[in-house]
Amino acid sequence: MAQVSIRINGRSYDIACDDGQEDRIHALAGYVNDRVKEIADAVGQIGEQRLLVMTSLLIADELDNAQEQLANQTPQQPQPVGLSDAQSDELAENIETMAARVEAIADKLAQS
Repeated sequence: MAQVSIRINGRSYDIACDDGQEDRIHALAGYVNDRVKEIADAVGQIGEQRLLVMTSLLIADELDNAQEQLANQTPQQPQPVGLSDAQSDELAENIETMAARVEAIADKLAQS
């Protein structure tokens, strides 16, 4: 199992991941960091826990919207360019997995 160090809101976190997933974790952490920055710019530095919880809720909302769009997609609607049905399903699963991981991290932060 690999170990990566990510940075969110100026703070370092060591994360374990499957071998070969390091680049993906860094990319996802970059996305989360960008979202945290957006919220911090809008409401200020309101504390690490609250900021991460708000970011988790925002990302969960984005995930829910994406899942709803996929569920409402009819066969007449084209898939996103370059994605097969199987790739779209895999992408949705990856998004769900990452949302669950973000929520677990937020829970751990809330408990500390």
